[in-house]
Amino acid sequence: MKIELLNNQNIEDRIRVIAAAGKLSRTKGDVFDVLESCDVYEKNLGLVKRILEMGHKTIIEHDYYVFALANVSPIIEQTLISHRFTSFTIKSARMVDFRNVGYYTPSFKDKNYKLVPNQDSLVKDYHSHMQTLFKEYGYFVDKGVKEEDARFVLPYSFNTNIIMGLDARELELMLNEFLYGKLSNIDEIKELGTKLLDIVKSDISYLEEYVNGEQHTKDDWYDKYRIGNDIVTYDKARLVDYTPNVDENIIITTIMYHEQVTREKAYELLNDMLKNNPNIIDDIMQDIVKSKQQRELESVSFKFEVPISLIILKHFTRHRTQSLLVPDFVPMWNLENYQTPPSIKRLDEERYKEIFKLNNETYKKFRDLGVRDEDLIYFYLCGNFANVTTIMDGRTLEWISRMRCCTKAQWEIRNLLNDMVSQVREIAPSYGKLLGATCDVYGYCPEGKESCGKVKCKEK
Repeated sequence: MKIELLNNQNIEDRIRVIAAAGKLSRTKGDVFDVLESCDVYEKNLGLVKRILEMGHKTIIEHDYYVFALANVSPIIEQTLISHRFTSFTIKSARMVDFRNVGYYTPSFKDKNYKLVPNQDSLVKDYHSHMQTLFKEYGYFVDKGVKEEDARFVLPYSFNTNIIMGLDARELELMLNEFLYGKLSNIDEIKELGTKLLDIVKSDISYLEEYVNGEQHTKDDWYDKYRIGNDIVTYDKARLVDYTPNVDENIIITTIMYHEQVTREKAYELLNDMLKNNPNIIDDIMQDIVKSKQQRELESVSFKFEVPISLIILKHFTRHRTQSLLVPDFVPMWNLENYQTPPSIKRLDEERYKEIFKLNNETYKKFRDLGVRDEDLIYFYLCGNFANVTTIMDGRTLEWISRMRCCTKAQWEIRNLLNDMVSQVREIAPSYGKLLGATCDVYGYCPEGKESCGKVKCKEK
């Protein structure tokens, strides 16, 4: 694992901006007058610390950082993506051959955090197993299976690379979670936290004293309620809850917003409009989707339960405006639940099944030797399923459907979103017409030369 801060700007300039943000609301003059008054570093730093001690941490959201992370596992990747105010660019395993990227090797410990006996033998067996999985990945690629399908047999230990941007407030939350929260039980995550803290000490020193774990605990409150972890994967995505009368709610909210009237008056106006134009709901809905903001769509929401493979989970979680609940990696899920790509079904489904069977047997061998779950998580394969719950407002679902119903989207998430859209159309036919790929809803494609050719590309 290697981490580097890419935009290490002058600390005095950064503190000046933060101090000005702290003074702005209570100082005479405009923002430039306030900036000009912040001309002494020591005074600025003292002010920033006093404000932070009062708990007003929004000022450090103006202090932004970009990090490069090399050779971290998808465990790190998925953990980082869960921080919804952080931005990422991640190397894609859809387009790149990953057979030689390497992988993470944990120290195998027991539940008391002590090394399990015969450590050298365990590490040797682990390496042998990981190498087997990467060879199987290479076998499928060499047989003509696309990388995006072959990656389903890769272990969740493979190395990936990330560029991550976040403000100092999110960085503080992340550090406390990685160093003192329950995630710190995973050695790789704690290592990441330690390396980030080293950078903070040298380049973001004002933040160091707030990385102390005071607001975090390693206890999982749900442990005392846990019934078991024999998880059964959902059969399909399912709409389990939603705003009643979706179409009507969107239109009523639109009228209230633009006409500045009560809800009751909005219903009266809508009834009058329907008398003159029975298609008014469809017409208004089409105008909403063509607008830039589409804020009216945020007045409705949809809750889905979704089964999704681990390698595709990041495609889903990176849509940050949804409220997403992804299960913790610990305790371990059922490794017998997995997705099988159609291309592999056609080529050699039995070989694919044997890979997952072997992986499950190897995992159980390590588990039975007393290895704790935090070190067993690297036996997840990318094709293993997770059950997630998500709540999306109407604007978010419209956006995600544009991206993921596209024929160029990965097939699993495309099928998933098409299914979700189909269910929403049943309960909201007018709003449902807004959902789908850009070409289907808007009649053009923004992909340029990358277009599938279904419709003409958008002219610039």
